[in-house]
Amino acid sequence: MAAIAARREFFETMVIADYDLARAAKAVPDGDPRFVAAAVDASDSAAIEALITEHRVTHVLNAVDPRFVLPIFGAAQSAGVDYLDMAMSLSAPHPTHPYEQVGTALGAEQFAAGEAWRDAGRLALVGMGVEPGLSDVFARYAADHLFSEIDEIGIRDGANLVVTGDDGEPIFAPSFSIWTTIEECLNPPVVFESDRGWFTTAPFSEPEIFEFPDGIGPVECVNVEHEEVLLIPRWVPAKRVTFKYGLGSEFIGVLRTLHQLGLDRTAPVRVKGVEVSPRDVVAACLPDPATLGDRMTGKTCAGTWVKGTGTDGEPREVYLYHVVDNAETMAGYGAQAVVWQTAINPVVALELLANGTWSGTGVLGPEAFDAVPFLDLLTAYGSPWGLRDSTA
Repeated sequence: MAAIAARREFFETMVIADYDLARAAKAVPDGDPRFVAAAVDASDSAAIEALITEHRVTHVLNAVDPRFVLPIFGAAQSAGVDYLDMAMSLSAPHPTHPYEQVGTALGAEQFAAGEAWRDAGRLALVGMGVEPGLSDVFARYAADHLFSEIDEIGIRDGANLVVTGDDGEPIFAPSFSIWTTIEECLNPPVVFESDRGWFTTAPFSEPEIFEFPDGIGPVECVNVEHEEVLLIPRWVPAKRVTFKYGLGSEFIGVLRTLHQLGLDRTAPVRVKGVEVSPRDVVAACLPDPATLGDRMTGKTCAGTWVKGTGTDGEPREVYLYHVVDNAETMAGYGAQAVVWQTAINPVVALELLANGTWSGTGVLGPEAFDAVPFLDLLTAYGSPWGLRDSTA
């Protein structure tokens, strides 16, 4: 995000904060006095609030994993500043019917604070990455400009990315946080239907082959827990909303094995007198996704498939998408494709908030705003989106 924002003029100062000051400093663009590095513990709301006050921050952009959403969200609320994130507060499965009923939903604790944010005249823009984020913007655009009635909105994510080891052979190396991937893939996926509301299914349910554009091709996609299913129905009328991720058989097999062995658990276990979280151990044993760019080839695609009745009254089916080539992001920004694609969207949103094009109060998702200015600015950033119309 820092590398992308450095090319824009909409902000005065950006404070890059991390628990490790050296990591924060590494993200600061060379020679740009607008950027400052700082050390902060993301689990310490008081420390975050003090940092906000020290630097007279107006917007807090949460770029860490969802374990830390609530302390950062709470600090921004206490400090009376606006807030953005790319992943919402964690869910908890239903205690007795996890694959049928929703327990604590993603973002439930944030939406519960919506009235307080509105009363304070402040905005919490939640789920503003790529998925959720750009995918939700696509849903709003489709509802406003392409359809008179929507039968189904399905977020479909797929890629043909390959990571190679030192010997040049492909290796298992997730391109995104394995901690978050385990969380969203092994939790009960949520589905929305207008006549039923939100409900859950078993992990990896409803497999389908989806044809991705720009040479990526067919990828098997399965249901995964994701924020869009909780966000989109709040602002966009649709009879059904799903999220399916193109994991591939190898990835699904690894995740199932981790679950069978209990290595997906977050609660610490004692090993030779030391308390460790099994999931943290898995994350520590895999390569840091931020370091994979030089060994990665291929493209990643985030998109929103919509089916219903077009504005002309005829059946319509479209896929709005955003494809990013790893070779291009590495050459232009030194960042691998998945991280870069996630990062560009909150920067675009910040610029829209800074210039007043987007405004609001309360806890709102990307669907609550006009999609056109966002998509226009995304294109102006040099990263255009596409639309495939499959209408017969």
